[in-house]
Amino acid sequence: MPLQYLLSRIDLDELMKKDEPPFTFPKTLEEFEYAFNEYGQLRHIKTGEPFVFNAREDLHRWNQKRYEALGEIITQYVYELLEKKCNMTKAILPVDTTEDEATSFIYLSPDALSNPSKLLVLVQGSGVVRAGQWARRLIINQDLDSGTQIPFITRAIEEGYGVMVLNPNENYLELEKPAIFSPLPSPTEPSDEPAEKRERKDDKEGKKKREFYEKYRNPQKETETERIPVRENGSSEEHVLYVWDHFVSKAAAKNVFIMAHSYGGLSFVELMNQREMQVKNRACAVALTDSAHNIWLQETSKGTQDWMQQHCSNWVSSPEPLDTPLDPMLPDCPRVSAGTERHELTSWMSFNSIFRFFSEVLEAKEDEEAVETSNIVTTRSSSLKNKHQDL
Repeated sequence: MPLQYLLSRIDLDELMKKDEPPFTFPKTLEEFEYAFNEYGQLRHIKTGEPFVFNAREDLHRWNQKRYEALGEIITQYVYELLEKKCNMTKAILPVDTTEDEATSFIYLSPDALSNPSKLLVLVQGSGVVRAGQWARRLIINQDLDSGTQIPFITRAIEEGYGVMVLNPNENYLELEKPAIFSPLPSPTEPSDEPAEKRERKDDKEGKKKREFYEKYRNPQKETETERIPVRENGSSEEHVLYVWDHFVSKAAAKNVFIMAHSYGGLSFVELMNQREMQVKNRACAVALTDSAHNIWLQETSKGTQDWMQQHCSNWVSSPEPLDTPLDPMLPDCPRVSAGTERHELTSWMSFNSIFRFFSEVLEAKEDEEAVETSNIVTTRSSSLKNKHQDL
């Protein structure tokens, strides 16, 4: 059989997976021989070097799997920071979960539901990131401050906010599918060739195939899984709506502040579509960073658009200096520069601006309420004085 024919039967992608090691990776940072230093940077414990993606040349798929395995460890590491450094606790979703169903969770500060004044709700973008993260790439390649929500949580708590950390991508339970064994191949149609000649030919072809495939050993097979969605939390949009209904709307805080990154902005706008009056009554200000929302595609009401213009600000990736006003692309919230052209960095670069925005909005609201209260008192006083004169 010509070699050209054999080559035509080989998947080129499979050729790229030759000599692929097993997909077995360390389970802890220590086993990976990495640790976060005093600056929150991930460094090799022996060399002090940053993380190296290409641990093995020409094995991109294996390197990617190794990176993903490290990412899962990072996720657990951030959960530990939320619990130990930020003193937050998990709240399981759905709130009425049964023993055998898929669950998710969010994180709450001790006063998230009881703080009478301020509540900050953090919503991340889409993808592999979980509660407490903005961008896995930043955590691994830059530092914890830029890639996690920890600085936002810490500062919010210092400034007297209760905090809720949402988990919009933890919306399914992934289970390994049982192995399915293929049935034996059915016998081929009988040939007119003599048996001895056919056996010699089969042996010859079989040897050629074995020799050829030996050069390109079978790649590692990935485990097949199935995803079981979490009830009423099967997507980012569902999750944000569910947390609003079961947590935010029941919180004591007079002033609710929301910060949402990327797809989280789209999920917030969908929340407004579903709970417009509730959001308007409870939310004081909304900070978006490079939001993925679109008021036309999401068919938002004129009332929502007008409210967003007054109460929202979107820090977007731009070469302009931080906080530079930018032309509005749609008639919704004002757009300002995040001071970076990197999408994943927009939240961290806007850190101080966002808290300043929240403070200014709250101060203006309190001043307005003080004026209204003063007017009411003055009106009542005048009314009582007139009644006294009449008497």
